[in-house]
Amino acid sequence: MRIRTLTLSLLFSLLATGQALAQGHTAGAIQIGQPWSRATVTGQPAGGGFMKLSNTGADDRLIAVRADVSATAELHTMQMDGDIMRMRQLDGIALPAGQTVELKPGGYHIMFMRLKAPLKEGTSFPATLVFEKAGEVKVDFKVEGAGAGATGHAAGGHHH
Repeated sequence: MRIRTLTLSLLFSLLATGQALAQGHTAGAIQIGQPWSRATVTGQPAGGGFMKLSNTGADDRLIAVRADVSATAELHTMQMDGDIMRMRQLDGIALPAGQTVELKPGGYHIMFMRLKAPLKEGTSFPATLVFEKAGEVKVDFKVEGAGAGATGHAAGGHHH
């Protein structure tokens, strides 16, 4: 009786884990945590994109993003230049094996450039992430309030 209970318990745990993974996005060995963006206002030319990328396989890189909400999407990082924080465009973001890389305000992020319309809080928009080895995966970016993650983007703008 104990073995049967243990077996059923294990089975339900595995099913629950599988269901949780199925609700997220994956590309090969890359698990993608909830992509999100900040709401923008009319006339704002760009918006940021953020998420966690967990690599359970071999080294890989996020090399491109495509989204219909903007003319282009670029990969960026923030770095200090003297006493000024500046954005710098990247040709990819390294995803080392066994590591999690967070795209967040004030660090690595996606810039959706030349927005076609403001990003409205409470909505979402589709995008395609392109990985060097894992290939492409479609994700949905949830649009949060303008003050979400208030460092970098919301806390004073950027200098290019």
